[in-house]
Amino acid sequence: MASSNTRPLMTYSILVVIVMLGLGIILAQLTRGYFINIFEERVELESRYFVTYLERFTSDENVSQEELFEFSEQLNTGMVFISDEGEKLLDTVETVPIISESEKQHVLTRVKTGQITDNEGYLIDNIFYYPVENEVNDVEGTLILLSPVNSLTNITKNIWLLIGCTLLIGLVIIFVLGYNVFSKYIRPIRSAADVANELAEGNYKARTYEGHYGEAGQLSQSINILARNLQEMTSTKGMQENQLEAVINNMGNGLMLIDEKGYILLTNRAFMETFGGEQKDYIGYLYHDAIPYTTIHETVKKIYMFEETISETFVLPVNINRKHLEVTGAPIFSEGRKWKGVVLVFHDISELKHLEQMRKDFVANVSHELKTPITSIRGFSETLLDGAMKDEQMLEQFLQIILKESGRLQSLIQDLLELSKLEREDFHLNIESVDVQRLLHDLLPIVEQHAEQKGVHLRSSVEGETIIRGDSSRLKQVFMNLLANAINYSRDDGEVSLQFEEKEDKVIVSVSDNGVGIPEDEVPRIFERFYRVDKARSRNSGGTGLGLAIVKHIIEAHHGNISVESVVDQGTTFYVEIPKKFTEN
Repeated sequence: MASSNTRPLMTYSILVVIVMLGLGIILAQLTRGYFINIFEERVELESRYFVTYLERFTSDENVSQEELFEFSEQLNTGMVFISDEGEKLLDTVETVPIISESEKQHVLTRVKTGQITDNEGYLIDNIFYYPVENEVNDVEGTLILLSPVNSLTNITKNIWLLIGCTLLIGLVIIFVLGYNVFSKYIRPIRSAADVANELAEGNYKARTYEGHYGEAGQLSQSINILARNLQEMTSTKGMQENQLEAVINNMGNGLMLIDEKGYILLTNRAFMETFGGEQKDYIGYLYHDAIPYTTIHETVKKIYMFEETISETFVLPVNINRKHLEVTGAPIFSEGRKWKGVVLVFHDISELKHLEQMRKDFVANVSHELKTPITSIRGFSETLLDGAMKDEQMLEQFLQIILKESGRLQSLIQDLLELSKLEREDFHLNIESVDVQRLLHDLLPIVEQHAEQKGVHLRSSVEGETIIRGDSSRLKQVFMNLLANAINYSRDDGEVSLQFEEKEDKVIVSVSDNGVGIPEDEVPRIFERFYRVDKARSRNSGGTGLGLAIVKHIIEAHHGNISVESVVDQGTTFYVEIPKKFTEN
């Protein structure tokens, strides 16, 4: 991030450095050319004086060698005369100490090899030399003037120094201006771009600094307003999605959404619990491939065909059980009446079917149970009226039968009224403190006489004193019914056991017998009304078939639980669990 932030400033700085260096090179070359021209003019002018002095020196016209050397020293210019044969006739370069012997020999070599032309100045390093053809004492040759150009070097250094200072000042100015521009324009734009990238990646909490001015400040404010709006929209949308998801997943009914092409888009939790599997087994698949039920296929086809709400019922096998389901499908249209798909809602009506079947069974059983004693009473009454009552022995026998059947009819009606009372919503228990062990002890003498008549041994293990909250009369009804059933279904010389166990928050009372037992597949149904495992034996025992249904309702009213363990021909044990504290609903 830091390198990308300083990249524009570095680019501008490098550009300025290149421009300044180019400008320095151009100025240096122009200055060099200008000074070379000046030197050439000066040396050309001086060469005339040197030629005159040289001619006067060679002609002995009052010019000595010392004067010639002094003249060279004053002009800071050395003089070398070389004949055409290559003989050096004069050399005053030693008067200019700045010119070394190697530099002088380098210049002479270039002259001898013909690499230079006459009457034209040349610059080698810091030595400017100017060759002039001349004739001295009838000797033709070349006069070479050598002059140091330190001033040119100094001027070049000064130029580069000036350029360096200017460059440094320019870089400082560029840095200050660039930093100012970067702070006011580039940095807010970069910050806005970073925030825009964060927003594009879904981070709607990102914000940029708004303390800028001008267009950059407006851009920052606009980006932050956009971010806040997106965050609010996302938050609202997320809440709506969460609410919708919560509603869909917590629906008691299964839900499936199918698009216009027949692919499954959505299923909820209730659907998965009903049909099994995982969402990946359904989402993205065609409905007729994912769900192997013809009724559902036909329902969807009817919706596509008639474009109206369709309801159908079907049976869903689940292991050894069966679920009755009602599927209701409706078409989905957009605002422009464009077809968008189908929504299917699955209602589990197994309980309704069960209740309906129970109602039918109840009516049939009640009719059957009432029909038997009524038919007996009517039949024996008609027989008596036809003349049998004149026979005293037959009269007494028939009256006994009529009395027995009427008592049975009375018990049946009483149990029906009792069960109806327990199932009413306004039914309330008379809650009081109940000593469970004492309640069970009070029941034992009542059932002992019945047990002796049946030849059944009654054992009890009820010790201690445990107080619970409950309805004592209803609890007596529960345990009396269980003990009576245990005695009735025990074999002769059988044994019935009453056990009590106390837990931390509940008590457990068990009633066991070693009688005929109950088949495993019929255990779940023994609490249904009028259901009998052994119908003939139950009727002979005088039972109405409603006792266990009443027991179950009373125990559930106490927020307790009743369970059964039974093995055919070995016996049955009922476990009654009752909480010590009764909590009002």
